[in-house]
Amino acid sequence: MNNMIKKPEILSPAGDFERLQGAVNFGADAVYLGATSFGMRSAPANFNYDELKKACVFAHSKNVKVYLTCNTVPRNFEIDVLPEFIEKTVDAGIDAYIVTDIGVLQYIKKYAPNVEIHISTQAGITNYAAANAFYELGAKRVVLARELSLEDIAEIRAKTPDNLDIECFVHGAMCVSFSGRCLLSNYMTGRDSNRGDCAQPCRWKYALCEETRPGQYFTVEDDSTGTYIINSKDMCMIEHIPELFEAGISSFKIEGRAKSAYYTSAVTNAYKCALDEFENSGYSNNFKPSQWIVDELKKISYRDYCTGFYFDNPQNEANISFKGGYNREWTVAAIVEKYENGRLYASQRNRFFENDVIEVMEKGVEPFEIKVTDLRNEDGEHIDSAPHPTMKLSFSCEKPIDAGAYLRIKTNE
Repeated sequence: MNNMIKKPEILSPAGDFERLQGAVNFGADAVYLGATSFGMRSAPANFNYDELKKACVFAHSKNVKVYLTCNTVPRNFEIDVLPEFIEKTVDAGIDAYIVTDIGVLQYIKKYAPNVEIHISTQAGITNYAAANAFYELGAKRVVLARELSLEDIAEIRAKTPDNLDIECFVHGAMCVSFSGRCLLSNYMTGRDSNRGDCAQPCRWKYALCEETRPGQYFTVEDDSTGTYIINSKDMCMIEHIPELFEAGISSFKIEGRAKSAYYTSAVTNAYKCALDEFENSGYSNNFKPSQWIVDELKKISYRDYCTGFYFDNPQNEANISFKGGYNREWTVAAIVEKYENGRLYASQRNRFFENDVIEVMEKGVEPFEIKVTDLRNEDGEHIDSAPHPTMKLSFSCEKPIDAGAYLRIKTNE
C-alpha cells in the first residue's frame, strides 16, 4: 500500500448555496462551484459575485476550500471580459480555478498569480506527458480523463512531480463522449454542451427509422421499450477505496452540481464515512466499507451503477444503461431545523403522516429510525399529515437530532 500520500480529499459539487451547505456540513474537504459565466453547468443557479464571496466565507469558516469552474471553451467575444471576471472572483476569495483552455490558463496566471490552477477533465489528460506539460505551464492539479484505468492513473502518478495533485471522479453521472466533449446537444437542440448548456440528448430513447417509412420506428434491440444506446450508467467507486488510494489519487471528486442538496449531502457523507473507516483500518488493502455506507448510495436518485473505466475498457464493458430515468427508492420527508424540549422541529419536503416510521440521516453515523408521534403544525395544532411543501412542523422525539439532518421515507418506486 502506498502510504506516501496523504488521506485523499473529498471534493463535492455545489450548484447553489443550499447545496454548498450540504456538502460542507456533511464532510467535504473542498467544493467546486460555478459563477454565472465560464462554467460547464448552466442548469444550476450558480453564484453571482456577492454570493460567491458569501460561499467562500462560509466554506473557509469550516476549513473547506472553494474551487471555481472556469472550464468552458470560450469564444473570441468572451475573452475581453475574462480579466474582469478573474479579478472579481479572486476578490471573492476562491482557492483555485478549474480550467480547460490554455488561453484562459495564461490569463489566470497574469491576473491571479497567487491562485491555484486545476486542469479540468475537459482537457482530456490521458498520459503523463500531458500532465507534466500542464504542470510546467503552472498547474497545481490535473483532473484526469474519465476514460483511464487505475493502471493508467498509477503510471501517471509515478511519472509526474509529487506536488502535482491528481484528481479523479469517483461517483456520479458518466458521459458517452470523451471526457464530456460533445457536439450532440449542439446539433440536436442548439445548446452548446462545451459552454455549459448541454441538453443531455445521450439520455434520450432512440429507435431506427427507414428513410422511405417515416413514422415507423424500430427498436435497435429486441425490447418493447426501445433502447437508450448512448445512455451511460452512473459511476460508483465506494467499494474500491483501496484501489483508488493505491493508484495515487489525491482528490475524490463527486459529480453532480445540477443535482439536489440531498444528493450532495448523502453522497458526501457516504464517501466521508468510507474514507474515515479506511483511515482507521490503517489503509488496509482488504478494506471494505460498512454495508450501511454502501446502501446509502441507493437512497438517492441514481442510475444503475458501474465502475466506469477503472477496471474495464469500453470494448469489454460499455456501461450502457438500457432504461431511462433514475432509480428512486427513497424520498426526503423533511429537514431538521432544531431539537428542543423533546420535540423535533422541521421543514417539510414531501408528504408524510403521523405514525410513519422515518429514517434519519445525520453526518457521520449510521442512519436510524424514529416514529412520528404528536405531529403538529407551526401553530401547534395537531395534524394527521404534513402535506404542504416547506411547511413548518414538529413532533415528539426522544432522541436529540442535529439541525440539518434529513428525514426520509421509503417510496413505492
